[in-house]
Amino acid sequence: MQETGNKIFTQATGQTGTQAAVNQQSVHAGMENASASSPTLTLSAKKMPRLTIRVGNRTLSFSALDAGSQAGIVFEPYTVRSGISMAANLREAFREIDLLRNGWQRAMVLVNSPVLMVPVDEYKDSLKEVFFKHAITGREGETVMSAVLPSLNAVAVYSINKDLKLVVDDHFADVRFTHVCTPVWNHLYRRSFTGVRMKLYAYFHDKRIDVFSFQQNRFKFTNSFDTNLAPDAVYFILNVWKQLAFDNRRDELHLVGELPKRDELVQELRQFIQNVYVINPKAEFNRAPITEIKGLPYDLLTHFLKSQG
Repeated sequence: MQETGNKIFTQATGQTGTQAAVNQQSVHAGMENASASSPTLTLSAKKMPRLTIRVGNRTLSFSALDAGSQAGIVFEPYTVRSGISMAANLREAFREIDLLRNGWQRAMVLVNSPVLMVPVDEYKDSLKEVFFKHAITGREGETVMSAVLPSLNAVAVYSINKDLKLVVDDHFADVRFTHVCTPVWNHLYRRSFTGVRMKLYAYFHDKRIDVFSFQQNRFKFTNSFDTNLAPDAVYFILNVWKQLAFDNRRDELHLVGELPKRDELVQELRQFIQNVYVINPKAEFNRAPITEIKGLPYDLLTHFLKSQG
């Protein structure tokens, strides 16, 4: 089991965010198949919303608000072809998917890639590429991007493939980019105010786990690990739990997303942590119609519920 390149951002180090980013070079932060037919939009021509493009780990999907559908959005995963780049897959999708022929001018792109978390007080846009490439290696041919998280007093610095970004920019006049975890961080931060116990969150997506915790109005910890195996997930989560000195009987662990072997994972974790909870989107969002969409990632769910709210 090998920890991926993620940046730990924790107050326990006693360092500034920028110093921690430089000193922990080896640690980086966190960071379906298509349906047979394409859905049809019934959107008003007066104000077209943004098309949302989610670029995952060898996955690609397209979605948009749609007042004419029961769920309130239209969602279409794209079958990614192996052997060609994600940029090439996106070019093919524009030729094949009816949803993409609706005259979109605006887009929101959610990108899954390693992320470096920097406290907002320490962030300088002119230095983001220097710090990112110093802390996260092996990302040549990529454009370094940033997403400000005002509620958490942090800036998420991540990257996107240059060819992929060029394809997006060529098709839309107005494009916004953000990290795929941005809506999840924002939502679970607000959720963390319930109760008085410390909480650790583990978000499973794209064969990766993003593990994070909040304290006051900032990250207490954030890191990510590449794995889709329950035993690996247990190891990584318990290691973080121990590092943060959480109380096994009092504090809480919340799991969300595409859990591998859910029952086995939860049973193993409960041998060490008393309060383990699996977040059920249907219960969490009062059985909102959007939660009925099969295969919709939790990050897209929180993204659209925020847009509608």
